[in-house]
Amino acid sequence: MKDLNNIDFEKGGGLVPAIVQDTFSKEVLMLGYMNKEALQTTLETGKVTFFSRTKQRLWTKGESSGNFLLLKSMELDCDQDTLLVRVEPVGPVCHKGTDTCFGTGNQSKTAFIDMLRATIKDRKQHPSDKSYTASLFAKGINKVAQKVGEEAVEIVIEAKDDNKELFLGEAADLLYHFLVLLEAKDYELDEVMAVLIDRHK
Repeated sequence: MKDLNNIDFEKGGGLVPAIVQDTFSKEVLMLGYMNKEALQTTLETGKVTFFSRTKQRLWTKGESSGNFLLLKSMELDCDQDTLLVRVEPVGPVCHKGTDTCFGTGNQSKTAFIDMLRATIKDRKQHPSDKSYTASLFAKGINKVAQKVGEEAVEIVIEAKDDNKELFLGEAADLLYHFLVLLEAKDYELDEVMAVLIDRHK
């Protein structure tokens, strides 16, 4: 929520476009408009509020349907006249009942991996005694690699059964520890993705 004091409302006659994006999937959900009051209400309540140009009043998304947009972060563009509003949507966003106002789905949560990567990097750079991730880094690369091996064996074992909950739990453990290993080696997941992209050509 930085630089919001510099928003140029005057350029758009008192309104600025607000592009709404799912904070986890990065899917663009809708476009609305905010005036100063809508912005203030959004920041105070944590529920995204727009100025309705047709009704000429403030309008909190979900006020009638219950499908609110819960504010996670907000950024101002380089021209200071457009907002990027990152949210956690509660239910469908469009009044037509679709996930977005552009007819696209919003089911993927894989962008959360980037948030997890950032958290892992922060635990490495700013260790805490209360952090499990920091404790792994403190034990060194051999321990981190060992944990990846252990989790890989455990997911193989679970794959032989039909317990979805246990399998997904082990899959989550393996993915997390793999990301920790990458950070311990000072490699980026993007470098792994580059290899996959190159192989896909």
